[in-house]
Amino acid sequence: MRWGKPLAYVPILKGKAGEFSALEHVTPAVRSCIRPVMELVPDPDVRDVLESFCDRAMDAVPQGMVLTVDSGALPAARVLEGDAGGPLARLSESMGLRGVLMCPVVRFTDSRDILAEASQAVAAHQSGACLRLSVAVDSSEPLPQRAQIRSLLRGLRLEPEEVDLLIDAGPVDSRPACDHLAARALTALKVLSPWRWRRECVAAGAFPANLTGFPRGQATAVARRDAQLWRRVLSECHERSPDFGDFGVTHPRLPLKSRGTPDPNMRYTTSEDWQVFVYPRIRSGNDDFFILSADLVDSSCWPVTGARTSWGDARIKECAMRQRAKAGGGTEWRAWATSHHLAVVATELMTLGHA
Repeated sequence: MRWGKPLAYVPILKGKAGEFSALEHVTPAVRSCIRPVMELVPDPDVRDVLESFCDRAMDAVPQGMVLTVDSGALPAARVLEGDAGGPLARLSESMGLRGVLMCPVVRFTDSRDILAEASQAVAAHQSGACLRLSVAVDSSEPLPQRAQIRSLLRGLRLEPEEVDLLIDAGPVDSRPACDHLAARALTALKVLSPWRWRRECVAAGAFPANLTGFPRGQATAVARRDAQLWRRVLSECHERSPDFGDFGVTHPRLPLKSRGTPDPNMRYTTSEDWQVFVYPRIRSGNDDFFILSADLVDSSCWPVTGARTSWGDARIKECAMRQRAKAGGGTEWRAWATSHHLAVVATELMTLGHA
């Protein structure tokens, strides 16, 4: 094997019920391969967001797993009563009380107050930190100067070997965009190469922002451009090969407030694309998902491992066989799709790492 360390999978997931449910049910093999990053999704009531997130983490994060947590989208408002403290301080305290190890995400553009809270979280959890940099087309963030990196490490009281580097290429929806963003990611890796980071990862996301416009009653292929981008980067890395990161079965950007009930759907990952099944809502109680599941199981994208592929695949097979009283809803479908996605990608990387 040409890599010094086995390749790891870094899924960047929205910190919602469906994603936590998928994480809760990963197999030991998948668990050994992934380094999950959970993003907190903003809500007007920051306190409730934090408490719900920590409760889900306590219930779902496998014992001993370190959860990398990105609270950067939340307002840096004081949420602790008495002593001053923002979301990161509250997260660190609440996760610690629930027995969940946390690795905070930081950016070199973070304020002193945020970095101070991150430093406290690092000291409390002893799991290092994750430095996240954006090279996305829609980002104006410059690459950091050496002095900025040194200052960041001093503030966190960490050595580079205790920090994961996450290079986020953002949305990628075409072959030209794939090539362009791969070049930007390679530049970032080169600029930051003087530091020996604990792990390096290049992540991107290719899933559409929503399912509007997808034809109903059939599967539509969506190319996994994020995987293509990573393979392009990997082909140019001859010493340190970055881990693979993506955004699961979601768009990289945080979602707008959803409206209404989604049509029955399944975002089903294969080696090269997603087969996106969206069915019209005709029957009551989401029963159209039973029809969708039966069609998926009968299709060419259903894996030879079938229901054994993941916890989510087992649930889909149950729906196809009408072994469930209810067909679930948006949260369940997202959980099952994410479960399948984690298993497929982790297996791909484990196979590649042993090639």
